[in-house]
Amino acid sequence: MKGARRDLVAMFRERGLFHQVTDEALGPLSAKEPVTAYIGFDPTAPSLHAGSLYPLMLLAQLGRAGHQPIPLLGGGTGLIGDPGGRDEERPLIPLEEARANLESIRAQVRGLLEKAEARPLVLDNAEWLRPLLMVDFLRDVGKHFTVNWMMAKDSVRARLEDRDQGISYTEFAYMLLQAYDFYRLWKDRGCRLQMGASDQWGNITAGIELIRRKDGGEAYGLTCPLLLTPDGKKFGKSAGNAVWLDANLTSPYRFFQFWMNQEDALASTLLAAYTFLPMDEVAALRADAAKAPEKRVVQRRLAREVTEFVHGKDAAARAVKVSGFLFGEVALKDLDEATLAALEGAIPTVTRPALQPIAATFSDAGLVKGSSEFKRLLAQGAIYVNNVAVPKDADGKAAPRKSDLLFGKFLVLRRGKKDYALVRVVEA
Repeated sequence: MKGARRDLVAMFRERGLFHQVTDEALGPLSAKEPVTAYIGFDPTAPSLHAGSLYPLMLLAQLGRAGHQPIPLLGGGTGLIGDPGGRDEERPLIPLEEARANLESIRAQVRGLLEKAEARPLVLDNAEWLRPLLMVDFLRDVGKHFTVNWMMAKDSVRARLEDRDQGISYTEFAYMLLQAYDFYRLWKDRGCRLQMGASDQWGNITAGIELIRRKDGGEAYGLTCPLLLTPDGKKFGKSAGNAVWLDANLTSPYRFFQFWMNQEDALASTLLAAYTFLPMDEVAALRADAAKAPEKRVVQRRLAREVTEFVHGKDAAARAVKVSGFLFGEVALKDLDEATLAALEGAIPTVTRPALQPIAATFSDAGLVKGSSEFKRLLAQGAIYVNNVAVPKDADGKAAPRKSDLLFGKFLVLRRGKKDYALVRVVEA
């Protein structure tokens, strides 16, 4: 493992990864001996997102601090759906889709935690949940919980108060399945700690109760804060616009820019929680930001560190260059072919089999709405190809030359100072 064993409670508090713990005794215990801890990840999508990277950092920091992380994939619970944090029933995922999602997330989780040198033990709760018989489950798990106790949990009570939605028995039972996960990991793997976001508190304490009531054992729970955007949405997973860790779903540039766009206060918090920077360096960056907030030093370092961790050094370097180019800090001539290709995820892009007249090219790329607008902008000197102004007396009917193609395939179009588009010419 990465480093010497550390007090987990103190470490998570220092990094802003702490919300509450079931017993403060976990701190001195973890300073003396290794602790095995788990967090569950249900396969509700083909990729984790920026918000789910937060609990993943709990496991990464735990592993680097000399303890054993278990990312638990929800091959069983993912077929049910956690009611926590939702005001309506979660749609059930088809089995094949859930399996495909699980394998994709397995690769992500393993890859990131191994990159962090956290030595993860990746498990799937389908191993013990799928073979369960209903009668056995009710006898061995259900009898240890009263309905009154379960209804008092926030995730259940909030749904019960909504007469239009309510909660199905399926989602109502989710808490018991997660409790059984903790029990099995405690019994089979010596796992004494479950972690998660603060909205998982009810599910976590259910597991601790089951371990105590069933076998008289002792276990712990610890949560990190639930990160919300300034408008109150879950961080990194706004409806229809999630910031995914998979580069095919969210380009490395857009991923980089997401972190660059964070407000000062939140970026300062994220710098400690989402990176492995030493805390004295975090403090120095925060001090620099306080003196010159316009330089956005915290956002720049945050974006670089997180993008490098998720997508690698090369992708992060390209994202930095693309960002610099679009904001006028890097010249077009300084972009290599790979970085130009990365522009496809950053600005509107069209692919064509051949070069077209300039006016038609700008129209196809969405930078002008027709020939009259093209002519007006051209007269204003606001039409650029490869950052070179097109002569005002051009009629727009001539096509760029093949020699204008960057690396034999790209044209960078610009309208005014900052509206860009990319043309990729792929000859048939």
